[in-house]
Amino acid sequence: MSGVLVEEREPGSGQSPVSSSPTWPAMRGDDHRPSRDLRTDVPHAARLYDYFLGGKDNFAADREAAAKMLEIFPGLAVGAQANRRYLGRAVRFAANLGIRQYLDIGTGIPAADNTHEVAQSVAADSRVVYVDNDPIVLAHARALLHGTPEGRTAYLDADFRDHERILSAPETTGLIDFDRPVALLTVALLHFIPDEDRPGELLERYKAALAPGSVLILSHATADLVDDPEASRAVVGGYTGAGVSLTARSRERIEEFFSGWDLVEPGIVPVSEWRPDGDLNDAALAPAQAGAFAGVAVKRVRS
Repeated sequence: MSGVLVEEREPGSGQSPVSSSPTWPAMRGDDHRPSRDLRTDVPHAARLYDYFLGGKDNFAADREAAAKMLEIFPGLAVGAQANRRYLGRAVRFAANLGIRQYLDIGTGIPAADNTHEVAQSVAADSRVVYVDNDPIVLAHARALLHGTPEGRTAYLDADFRDHERILSAPETTGLIDFDRPVALLTVALLHFIPDEDRPGELLERYKAALAPGSVLILSHATADLVDDPEASRAVVGGYTGAGVSLTARSRERIEEFFSGWDLVEPGIVPVSEWRPDGDLNDAALAPAQAGAFAGVAVKRVRS
C-alpha cells in the first residue's frame, strides 16, 4: 500500500464518532489522500457491514448487494450485529485483565461502541491504534480520533498483509509499547484474506511481536453453523459477485489461528455465545444466524 497517514491527535473534544453527519476537516496535501479511489458505484466490504449494522455510510450499490444476500440468508444482519456486540464484550474483558493498549486491524466504519470507547470506559488511559485500508474508512478516520483526555487514539491506513509496516509505523510505536501486553483485534477480518495469502502465517507475525500476557480477539465467518450449505455457498458467491473475496472457514481451521496461545472460556463458540451479558438479542439468536465463530486467547507468560 502507498503510505497514507491520518493525523494522530490528543483526543478529548470534538464530534462523536457515531454521528451520522459529521463535518470533516479538509484533508491537506498528498499524505492525506485515500490509498484507493472511493468507488461508490460498486459494493464495498466495509459499507456492506455498515449496512448490516443499520448504519448510514453506504450507497445504492452496497444496499442492492446486501438486499440480495439477505434474500438468501436473512440472518446476515443480525449476525453482524451480534459480532459487533461480541467485540464490545471482548474488549471489556481485555480491559478488565489490565490491557491498556490495543491494535485494531480491520477497523471498519465508525459505529457504536468502537474499541477506544469501550476500553476507555473501563480505563480512561487506554490507547488504541486503528488500522484499515478501505477508502471509506479513511474518509471517516478523524471521527475515530476522539476519546478521553487521558487516552490516545491513532489511525493507520495499511493492509493487514503488510505486517512490517503496521508494527513499525510511528503511529503504532508512538502509542504501543510492545514490551507490554497488547490486545490484538482481528474481528471479522481474516475471512476476507484468501488462503493463497496465508492468513495464518501473517497472523503469527503479529502474535510473535506481542509480549506475554497479550490478548488475541478474533471472529471469523463459518459455514459450520449454517443448516443449509447451499445458502452458505450462495452468500459467499454473493460477496464474490460483488467483488469481495470471502472465505468461510471451519471451526478447526479457525482454532489454528489461536495456536500457541491459551483460549479463555468458553473457547471458540458462536459470536453470540462468547461470554453473553444477558442481551436479549444474543439470547434469541440461533447459532445458524450468528454465522461466525469467536474466541479470545492469551499469550502465555514465560515461567
